[in-house]
Amino acid sequence: MAAVGGHPAQGGGTGKESAPVEFRAAVEALAGARLRPEVQLSPAPAPKRMAPFAYALTATVEVDGEELADGRLVLLYDPAGQEAWRGEFRLVSLTRAELEPEMADDPMLSEVGWAWLTDALYAHGAAHAEAGGTVTRGISQYFGALADRETSTEIEVRASWTPSDGRFERHLAAWADLLCGCAGLPPASPAPLPLPDAPSLGGVVPMPARRRPRSH
Repeated sequence: MAAVGGHPAQGGGTGKESAPVEFRAAVEALAGARLRPEVQLSPAPAPKRMAPFAYALTATVEVDGEELADGRLVLLYDPAGQEAWRGEFRLVSLTRAELEPEMADDPMLSEVGWAWLTDALYAHGAAHAEAGGTVTRGISQYFGALADRETSTEIEVRASWTPSDGRFERHLAAWADLLCGCAGLPPASPAPLPLPDAPSLGGVVPMPARRRPRSH
C-alpha cells in the first residue's frame, strides 16, 4: 500500500476541516487505496478554481531507482453538482511516460493509451460516467549542446471521469495501473470486478517504456 504523507484531509489541496463530510470521506478513501509497490504517491497543491473543494496527488512509477512514469490525480467536489459531470465528484488525471522512439510510429499507440485507463477502471470495478480525455504523443530531438542526447518519445494521457460508486480507492488503484501500463510494467492481474454492461476486455499489452532515467 502506497502511503500519502500527512492527514489525508489536509495536505494536498483544499481539504479543510470545514469541508463537507462527503468530501472528507472521499479523501480518506483515497488514502486507503492499495497500490502496486512501484507507485509512489505524494500530496500536491490542488487547483482552486475548478470546484469548491479539491484534493490532489502526484505519483511516480519507480523501478530500480529509475522513474519510468509520472502523473497527477485531482479529486474535485461540488456539493451543487455540475451538469457536465453528471454528479458531485469528478476525477481529473494527467499521466506521462517516456517510451522507446520506435513506439511513436505505432498507429495504435493512442488507442492503447486510452484502453489502459478504461480497462483498469473496469478491472477494479470502478463504476464511472462521462469519461473523456486525450492521448498525445510527441518526439523530442536534441541539437547543439544537447546533441548527445538520444531522441525521446513521450506519451501523455489526460483524462477525467465521474466516479459513480463512492469507491474512490478503486478509482485511484485503476489510475495507478494506467501509470504502470504506460511505464511498460506487466499487468498485476487484479481479480476482475465486472460492472454492469462492461465491455469485453481485449488484454491490452503494456507499452515498452524506456529503461533509463527520464530526461528533464
